[in-house]
Amino acid sequence: MKLPKRKFIQLFFALLANANIGFLWQKALYRGPFKGICFPGLNCYSCPAASFACPLGTLQQALASLRLLGSQAVAALAYVAGSLVLFGLFLGRIVCGWICPFGLLQELLYKIKTQKFACPRVLFAVKYFLLVFFVILLPALLVSKTGYGKVWFCRLICPAGTFEAGLLNLALRPELAALVKSLFYWKVALLLTILTLCVFYFRFFCKVLCPLGLIYGLFNKVGLFKLKWHEKACLDCDICEKVCPMGLKIPEELNSVECIRCLNCLKGCPAKVIELEFSLILTERFDSRKSIGKKKI
Repeated sequence: MKLPKRKFIQLFFALLANANIGFLWQKALYRGPFKGICFPGLNCYSCPAASFACPLGTLQQALASLRLLGSQAVAALAYVAGSLVLFGLFLGRIVCGWICPFGLLQELLYKIKTQKFACPRVLFAVKYFLLVFFVILLPALLVSKTGYGKVWFCRLICPAGTFEAGLLNLALRPELAALVKSLFYWKVALLLTILTLCVFYFRFFCKVLCPLGLIYGLFNKVGLFKLKWHEKACLDCDICEKVCPMGLKIPEELNSVECIRCLNCLKGCPAKVIELEFSLILTERFDSRKSIGKKKI
């Protein structure tokens, strides 16, 4: 069966996530029944075109309101946590490679013809820090006198929110310019920096800064879809590594946290030794001792 073109699928989901064309004349957020459903990818709730909620923003909102709303916040937290677990188990980082609108934007920017660079892997650890502190701990622990916290990642970092909500709302309603403060200029500067880096580094935001991709990546080894390498038929040509846009070592990192399931390795392999399997079985940890003389480590 021929694999579908990934860009068309990415575009489809980007349009699905932002299907509220009524914003063009209503100039207001969509608040219908779909807005209570979390879209798998990073897509800002406050975007006028957004039809769904963002799981990362919803998670922060639930944590920020735990002390103030009590059981209601716990119910919201259970819902978004359950959504993330389901997305993770059923899709893993397929969400990143095929569904996330901001992922598509990054890939389109990378197509701009210029010199390209490999992102230092030491920077990949930054997203762990952002997930633990800006997404989980600060919203839950740093609260005001009213007992309500803030959505710190959305407030200070998220480029999707700045692009989809901040700039678009300002374009639709110029009167909002009177409310702009220094924080907005910081967010715009950070957005421009990230988008510029995405021209030179493939999916810079995904690799370094995205907590949502990290959450899904943690399910790559235990989810229903996993990549499998057939060692005996391998030609040791290294084409799989050459076509991997995330710069992963294959087969060691086929199901690592960083794999976005773009399937370039599967499609590029001349011997077809890599396949996408549907299984509940935990993937075996790759043991380099089994492949001495067969695959470079």
